[in-house]
Amino acid sequence: MAINLQKGQRISLEKPNGTKLQHVCVGINWGAIEKKGLFGLGKTKEAVDLDGSCALFNEQKQLLEVVYFGNLRSKDSAVIHSGDDLTGDMNGNDGLDNEVITLDFSRLNSNINYVAFVLNSFRGHDFGTIPFASIRIYEGTPSRVNEVFATYDIASGPGFAGHVSMVMGVFYKKNGEWKFNAIGEPTRDRKLEQTVNTVAQQYL
Repeated sequence: MAINLQKGQRISLEKPNGTKLQHVCVGINWGAIEKKGLFGLGKTKEAVDLDGSCALFNEQKQLLEVVYFGNLRSKDSAVIHSGDDLTGDMNGNDGLDNEVITLDFSRLNSNINYVAFVLNSFRGHDFGTIPFASIRIYEGTPSRVNEVFATYDIASGPGFAGHVSMVMGVFYKKNGEWKFNAIGEPTRDRKLEQTVNTVAQQYL
């Protein structure tokens, strides 16, 4: 049964049978904004372009690389981005991920100690207006879910209103083992580069 993560919760990547997760997918799902039509008649949907990105840091918290819609693969091919989704779910939550970033710990360069996941609103849509946004950590591929390990609702609550970027969570290496910290914090940043700097300063 999948772990339902809470903000600030830290978990190991050990499954109930004692084996460790080596290859995970981080799927990000969000919805388009529903608006009332002219004179309050009917409803329309406004596409939402959120961008999931992954920043890789060494033990000294120095940025080594960023995987995002403009750079879909890390140099060691351990991190791969599925590509940019420009709309979100236009017809309600379909249960599928809009963007997926795969992470293979066995291929990850040994000098990487932190793998941070962030989310930015490309067109500046306020998170407070987006009906839902969540991530899930699972085994499988971008097109096939074998087993969901953990889920996390990342944009609920009034604290996200007025923000267009957030830190979703960080995989970190401790005593040679990888763990995950569910952060779920909005930031005041407007651009990816600023959000990555905030991660390095506050969340590693």
